[in-house]
Amino acid sequence: MFQIRPRSLTLVLVLTLLGLSLASLCFGEAPLSLGEVVGGLLGTGTEEQRLIVQQIRLPRVLLAWLVGCSLGASGAALQGLLRNPLAEPGLLGISASAGLGAVVALYFGLTALSLWALPVAAMSFALLATAVLYALTRAGSTNLTLILAGIALSSLATALTSLALNLAPNPGGVQDIVLWLLGSIADRSFDDVWLCLPFVIVGLALLLLTGPSLDVLALGEGEARTLGVDLGRLRGLIILGSALSVGATVAVSGAIGFVGLVVPHLLRRFVDYRPGRLLLPSALGGAVLILAADIAVRLLDTPKELMLGVVTALIGAPFFMALVLRSRRDML
Repeated sequence: MFQIRPRSLTLVLVLTLLGLSLASLCFGEAPLSLGEVVGGLLGTGTEEQRLIVQQIRLPRVLLAWLVGCSLGASGAALQGLLRNPLAEPGLLGISASAGLGAVVALYFGLTALSLWALPVAAMSFALLATAVLYALTRAGSTNLTLILAGIALSSLATALTSLALNLAPNPGGVQDIVLWLLGSIADRSFDDVWLCLPFVIVGLALLLLTGPSLDVLALGEGEARTLGVDLGRLRGLIILGSALSVGATVAVSGAIGFVGLVVPHLLRRFVDYRPGRLLLPSALGGAVLILAADIAVRLLDTPKELMLGVVTALIGAPFFMALVLRSRRDML
């Protein structure tokens, strides 16, 4: 099996991310050359170029970084914690809970009162889900308890979201809710970036701190306890880190699925299947996937621009089925 040093893999992913970022700044309804993009970034280009690059496309690129890093790192951490290759951020119900918070804001028209109502509601519901998970799993619990609690929260949030759609007072409200749930980073501003940035930084820092413990946990829970790993603390760090990072990005981008499932699987073999070493590459790989999907959204010739969550689902769903079929073959 081909292996690559983690530092080399990180360098490749960083260079790929930078290349895609420049490409993303070039593509759009008003295509720009690389020189015009650089001029727009440095402020030496025309006023139109500066406006397009700095105010329209740059926030979109930065949000792609934040969303992808959050989903990729959370997926890798959860797969390492649960030792389950099918685990991903949506498993804990945090994404669904954040989505429910946004739906509540849209349903009751709170967005008409303040532009901050939707992201604040989404993040509040994500933090509430985190508090519930922590309360259910803080003492004497197992990973199975965490999975079941996450499934219960996700099911409840999905049911309440469906109820809001069912009872929406007008078709326009339904359309707003559905479009938000499909996920997108288009038409976002630096206000959205600054809103989620501190939460993503703290969340990613907590997840990266768990790397050494995840490597030990790969030996088994009994061996990990013997070697001094505090499983309760490890579980709490990953729950909180995932909640802060994923909840904050869902609050500004909507629900974007499958990234946390796909990316760790694509990169795992390059780090010798060590879950701790997988965290940083998965964060960078998530950003690469989101950026690539967002560029594809703009390049595809469709009557209406596709939503980013639709594209990631089209990529992730077949991948998920392939994983299930492979797991089934391994069990036979």
